[in-house]
Amino acid sequence: MERKGRYLAVLQGETLGVLGWVARYRVDTYTSIMEELDGGRCLRSVSFEEDVKIGGKSRKRTHFFDYKNRKWTKVRQRKDGTTSREEAEIPAGRIYDDFVAASYNFRYGVYGEIVRGKKYTVSTFPKKGPSNYEVRIASKEEEEKKRRSEKVKDNKEYFVKLFLDPEITHSKEGTIEGWLSKELYPVEGLIKDVVLFGDVKGTLVNKVRST
Repeated sequence: MERKGRYLAVLQGETLGVLGWVARYRVDTYTSIMEELDGGRCLRSVSFEEDVKIGGKSRKRTHFFDYKNRKWTKVRQRKDGTTSREEAEIPAGRIYDDFVAASYNFRYGVYGEIVRGKKYTVSTFPKKGPSNYEVRIASKEEEEKKRRSEKVKDNKEYFVKLFLDPEITHSKEGTIEGWLSKELYPVEGLIKDVVLFGDVKGTLVNKVRST
């Protein structure tokens, strides 16, 4: 972004075709503004916006994090266009990572070295569910068993399971499982028990890196 040390990341998913018609062409957009800490060794969320459009209606929630004054502000825009605003205290020493910022921090070892068989806990802002995300990397034994059953290709290095807020994944348990490459980017994933769709699988088609 224009301000040095700040970055903007957007994750968007939408329904298309017949499934889009069933779900009234739902579009989910998550926008995270992050700032560098420790010379870029990790990123911290400055704001996080959740924008859900279903048909002609929209629901938006924006979270602002003021760590200097330890204040978390939540602005909610309802489907009827009205807004509400709440403020809460950020506990001393606590950092709230949205799942977009957390994906960067996980890849670069902010939560610890990437080791098979290890579990990682990521603190996030509390909602209806738990205030933590959990990432588990399969043990070597579990990984090899999965490789044999799926005839896994060479570009799949780590088998992982993520436990997120079910509201984010629109599923019963908020569970995602899949494979990461040696460079720790996702190559295949499965979200279990998504409302209306059942299990939803995603596969990496290609990577694009800007110059």
